[in-house]
Amino acid sequence: MPQRPVKSRPAGRPSLPRHTASDEAIAMHNDAVRLSWLQALLRDSGIDTLVLDRHTSLVGGSIGAIPRRLMVAERDYRRACALLAAAGEDA
Repeated sequence: MPQRPVKSRPAGRPSLPRHTASDEAIAMHNDAVRLSWLQALLRDSGIDTLVLDRHTSLVGGSIGAIPRRLMVAERDYRRACALLAAAGEDA
């Protein structure tokens, strides 16, 4: 009987980081552009991020009542705070 091929993730689609209870909120903003910049800054330093409440804030009609949270793993929290501080951002 021939072996079936193993299904794998399509090329070019990275796995998404998962939210865990040990993640820490590094920033809370309503500004999607600023969050994107913070994500790029952290990603360039090898720190994975995850934005929570993205869809919840959109349901609120973009009135700014529910800020989006930028999360990092607990092990990366101190390094992420230092990077944001060096860039002149609040952590």
